[in-house]
Amino acid sequence: MKTKVLLGVLLASIAAVSSAAEWPVKSVRVIIPWAPGGSTDIVGRILAADLTARLKQQVIIDNRAGAGSIVGLQLATAAPPDGYTLMMTSTAYGFLIDKPKVPVDLVNSFAPVAMIGFGDSAFVVHPSFPVKSVKDVIDLAKRRPGQVLYASSGIGGFPHMNTELFRLMTGTHLVHVPFKGGGPATADLVAGHSQMQIASLVTVASFVQNGRLKLLAIGSPKRHPKYPGVPTIAETVPGYESRIWWGIFAPPKTPADIIGRFHSATMDAISSPAFEKKLEEQGGAVVKMSSAEFGKLMVAEQNKWLDVIKRAGIKGE
Repeated sequence: MKTKVLLGVLLASIAAVSSAAEWPVKSVRVIIPWAPGGSTDIVGRILAADLTARLKQQVIIDNRAGAGSIVGLQLATAAPPDGYTLMMTSTAYGFLIDKPKVPVDLVNSFAPVAMIGFGDSAFVVHPSFPVKSVKDVIDLAKRRPGQVLYASSGIGGFPHMNTELFRLMTGTHLVHVPFKGGGPATADLVAGHSQMQIASLVTVASFVQNGRLKLLAIGSPKRHPKYPGVPTIAETVPGYESRIWWGIFAPPKTPADIIGRFHSATMDAISSPAFEKKLEEQGGAVVKMSSAEFGKLMVAEQNKWLDVIKRAGIKGE
């Protein structure tokens, strides 16, 4: 009996190694826990097209939005750890707001696979909003507390965290209007239902270029080379800084060999001049690091935004 058990374990181990060695033999699904149209979706689709060619298997984007990314995160972490379901997400920490009720986070519930890059945040307003600068927004918000609406991709999403940090640093009272992704939030702003948004430049760049949104400032410490005449938020609010990261994760216990190969394919993809140009056109920049370095970054980012959540007193809605 003992011999049969050992033989079973050995055969299972051989099968797992063989499966990893042959990966991928079918399409790979990448869950994005946001609605189409946001920066993660835009960058993810650019990357998926390149990876499809490199892996010689279809890399499919699967948008699973809801609860500030929690729906998609829970689906991704529960997927079989076989390398055929991964997740791509970005700066978003709704799961920290509802803990301990939500048993998922980016540090403990996933294996870090690959960092893709960083993108600047952009302070945009609807053209009808009677302001010309960040200072004008602050002054108006203080004159009309609770009357300025800002749209976000959802509770704990990048625009939410950005604007709460801005609110903390300026002492303003702004009203949060959450959506299920950056795309729907930006559509609301473009329609004029909300007045402002501090979103990723990738999400709003096309609307800035066609004049449907007005770009007041950039969230990075330095001005963006594509918009040299646009000031940084820090020029008005000293010390303010926000940037979005994009990265890929795998369910826990995914074989290291598969993670290594997906990481390698991703590094090759983001190193290509074509990908770098596309990301730059969207207002982002490629950042290369090992899976371990990406994991350390996730710990630092999670701690940073948890501090903002606590200081701002953000609660689930």
